[in-house]
Amino acid sequence: MTAGADRRFRLAIGTATVLALAAIWGVGSAGQWIAPIYFPPPGEVWTAFVQVAVQGYADGMLHQHFLHSCLLVLYGFVAAVAVGVPLGMLMGWSRRAEAILNPAFLLLRPIPPLAWIPLAIVWLGLGDAAKVLVIWFAAFVPSVINSYAGVRSIEPHLLEAARSLGIPRAMLLREVLFPGALPLVFTGLRLSLQACWTTLVAGELIGAITGLGHLLYQGGLDIYPAMILVGMVAVALAGGLMTALLTLLEARAMPWRGR
Repeated sequence: MTAGADRRFRLAIGTATVLALAAIWGVGSAGQWIAPIYFPPPGEVWTAFVQVAVQGYADGMLHQHFLHSCLLVLYGFVAAVAVGVPLGMLMGWSRRAEAILNPAFLLLRPIPPLAWIPLAIVWLGLGDAAKVLVIWFAAFVPSVINSYAGVRSIEPHLLEAARSLGIPRAMLLREVLFPGALPLVFTGLRLSLQACWTTLVAGELIGAITGLGHLLYQGGLDIYPAMILVGMVAVALAGGLMTALLTLLEARAMPWRGR
């Protein structure tokens, strides 16, 4: 099976799975097998979607909540990757750098990202900057760990062969070290992106005036299950969209890996 046929097959299977779950939901709601207070029927969810998309809810329209949350995740994710990936690769490449930096990293690593929320509020207030900082902490640890593991996963004989050929250090880093570490680096980026969305929704439950987390929080206060489900689907779509873009970037960065 070719790569294109394999992608089409997986897309067809995924679409069929989603449609089957939607059918079960619709039939279960119509037959009143699922209590509406726990899981609202499709009609109520559609009404809630139209309300937030057209009239607005929780101090904003759906697209405003969506874009605001996506921007916060993007800011925190890019900042974490810009710091975490080079730091992890440096620690994996240099024993001296690992000896200097690893003790501090080991102290930060066990701290849950949400534990930084009170300190971030003290430092930066209740605005978006505090949320970006917490998102940065969430994405920083996976990017460092997987970048470090990516460098350490390179076969030692490859590095020895490159050195024996007299390859300059800059070329060694560019042609051997970085490509060899990329598979695990992108694994870390996926984990970081997932951590960003988990942390963002939790962070927006406190002190936010817009965003998908705020939408979920307001839906909970109003005991509005249909709106909560709309917010959850919006988070899933936003996360899926950003993951798809990351997958495209991965394919461009590593064209030698067939899919």
